[in-house]
Amino acid sequence: MEERQERAVALHEKGYNCAQAVVCAYCDLFGLEEETAYKMAEGFGLGMGMMEVCGALTGGFMLAGVKCSAGTDAPGTTKGQTYRQTRAMGEAFAAKNGTMLCRELKGVSTGKVLRPCPDCIRDGCALVEEMLLK
Repeated sequence: MEERQERAVALHEKGYNCAQAVVCAYCDLFGLEEETAYKMAEGFGLGMGMMEVCGALTGGFMLAGVKCSAGTDAPGTTKGQTYRQTRAMGEAFAAKNGTMLCRELKGVSTGKVLRPCPDCIRDGCALVEEMLLK
């Protein structure tokens, strides 16, 4: 699946934000139309526009919701499962990178970049592959 990771990085280089890059690189595997996935993820780049949780990670969270949710046929019945999945993804991302916050990854207050966006995107993709597609 490394080609998916590199596709996500290429999408980012094309102008997609980190969340869009991750979601759109896998949207076909999750039954999502790319245009809708792109629009859905737009507000999640740059750490939800506020340098909070990394966009690449939130893109993975969106895909976790698509995979885990029972949808409108069974409202609320799968939230716990989805929350456990996203928590595990967040913990794994933070363990690898020292944080899951965009501002810390980019070194806003320290001047020291912990992880550049292309590598965060690869990490988000790796979590999608390891935790959602295996």
